[in-house]
Amino acid sequence: MCQLLGMSCKQPTSIGFSFEGFRARGGQTDEHKDGWGIAFYRDQQAQVFLDEAPAAESRLAEAIYNTNLRSKTIIAHIRKATVGEVKLSNCHPFRRNLWGSDWLFCHNGDLKGFNPLLDGEFVPEGDTDSELAFCYLLQQLNCYLPQGTRNATALFQWLNHFSETIAAFGTFNIMLSNGEWLYTYCSTNLAYVERKFPFSWVTLIDRELSLDLGEHNNQHDQMIVIATKPLTLNENWTVFQPGEARLFKDGELHLERLNGAD
Repeated sequence: MCQLLGMSCKQPTSIGFSFEGFRARGGQTDEHKDGWGIAFYRDQQAQVFLDEAPAAESRLAEAIYNTNLRSKTIIAHIRKATVGEVKLSNCHPFRRNLWGSDWLFCHNGDLKGFNPLLDGEFVPEGDTDSELAFCYLLQQLNCYLPQGTRNATALFQWLNHFSETIAAFGTFNIMLSNGEWLYTYCSTNLAYVERKFPFSWVTLIDRELSLDLGEHNNQHDQMIVIATKPLTLNENWTVFQPGEARLFKDGELHLERLNGAD
């Protein structure tokens, strides 16, 4: 299956160090070599970069790492194809516009027999179950929530409900963001770590690379990094349990549902 990476920050921050370890799993230290993608927000507009090549070998991935892009919200995905061909339109993250904002989505897992009725406003461009689930989620949000809602509690509760509905069809580990909130739902595997002052040295699992976070951040910086599996050896990652969901904002945990309970 695929793997996910996300980051929510108090101030625009580089994901380069975590991305370097993550992309190694795209064909070098793991088998997720059927394309990849990364997306970030700039002035509330999402910019998406996709590539059919394995992330570990991708010139585009290398270029993005070297540019040291910075944003408050970033999500990335490496793909192992199970549903849908290996092609650009099937690479995550997917992007759609809802309520005047760009929404991004990526998914890890397979959904069997998931064929929701779509009303035509949000339609898949590729042929993955992941993009179908994304279109369904946005359709349901648009139906059940006031346009452009800023009520985080209502958004979180409805997303939990819709995610549970979809998860009944298989494995549904996801990240969904509108640039302000970063929503995560876990069927099987997700973990997150909080980084804030005083920062420490961190060492990647998939690369022989360490970094002194204190040299690259100040006392006001704060961030959450989420991944399918922990990326570093010497940090205290919180592992999601099946059915748990969390909503992050500005580098902090904003709302959570533990073990399927509100």
